[in-house]
Amino acid sequence: MTQSNLNNPAHHQVALVTGAGTGIGRAVALALLRDGYRVVLAGRRIEPLNAVAQESGTGRALAVPTDVSQPESVDALFAKIKAVYGRLDVLVNNAGVSGIGVNFEDIAFEQWQNVVNINLTGSFLCAQGAFRLMKEQLPQGGRIINNGSISAHAPRPNSASYTATKHAITGLTKSISLDGRKYNIACGQIDIGNALTELSARMTKGVLQANGEIAIEPMMDASEVADAVVHMAALPLSTNIQFMTIMATNMPFVGRG
Repeated sequence: MTQSNLNNPAHHQVALVTGAGTGIGRAVALALLRDGYRVVLAGRRIEPLNAVAQESGTGRALAVPTDVSQPESVDALFAKIKAVYGRLDVLVNNAGVSGIGVNFEDIAFEQWQNVVNINLTGSFLCAQGAFRLMKEQLPQGGRIINNGSISAHAPRPNSASYTATKHAITGLTKSISLDGRKYNIACGQIDIGNALTELSARMTKGVLQANGEIAIEPMMDASEVADAVVHMAALPLSTNIQFMTIMATNMPFVGRG
């Protein structure tokens, strides 16, 4: 449990993690549950969400199947949160798809739209739902943490759709941070580089570099990301980490290209 929460034995704040069934979302959800949060697990498939809830063994996880790209599904998610808990203290906007590995000229409109719908529109819809609930609840306020990615700063080859959405997340983060001030809503962004998950395991066998070479890249454990998110979440609302970059120390980011 974080130091701020050690001083509060009644700590049972409510957090929502999207994309909570696998990868970084799973690691973040489990870390928040360990830290005393009641955690709403959102994702398209109920089976992985239930598995995370059972793994936690806390009885404080609520699995809600959700397609973040669909307004009706997101509305139902927040209606459920309000009905069960009456408030939301933290949103971790994590759900996303990669869309990496397609030559720019070969990106089909449907592929582009899918990445935009999930990564950008999904983050907007969930942030808007959280913003509305945080604005009306008492005590007012809360925290939104967006998953930006290293690609919010520098692209990989053949990643136009993913990179475009992650750059857009930075603009969304700044806008929410500004518009949330008057409601005690803090918004920050965590930019993650090379956390080892099911989807990123391929990098351990080599990934395309800007110069056309294939190189094996260093990785970090996803639990390191989860601990960073818990730290961001635990800060008082008078303090905000606007942007955090967390990465495998020797990954090709500084000097990439």
